Amino acid sequence: MYTNLSSQMKMKLITILLISIGLVACASNTGIVPMGRDTYMIAKQQGTGFPGLGSMKGEIITEAVQFCDKQGKEFQLTATKETQPPYVLGNYPRSEIEFMCLKAGDKELQRPRLQPVPNTIIQVK
Repeated sequence: MYTNLSSQMKMKLITILLISIGLVACASNTGIVPMGRDTYMIAKQQGTGFPGLGSMKGEIITEAVQFCDKQGKEFQLTATKETQPPYVLGNYPRSEIEFMCLKAGDKELQRPRLQPVPNTIIQVK
């Protein structure tokens, strides 16, 4: 199949293939990470800046809801965080949520009142 290709063309194809695999391999998903009693987080990051945030947050919220459902508990979103453009030099699209899996009727199970997470905290001593 590739017998008519020059060795230079073969090297270009191999290089493109390796770069493509490397970019896909850079994408990451933490999976569900316990943070304390009934509290978890999950984050997902793209391997490049090209796809943008897209439906990433929806995907991780769906994964979290399914996780809580398997435990017979209710999903309660507590915090969200996303990277901001420009998506260059390692600042790739990333979405993260913190959530709780609570029993029906738990006093903490309520309408979410989300506040943005600050990227800088100043402490005065």
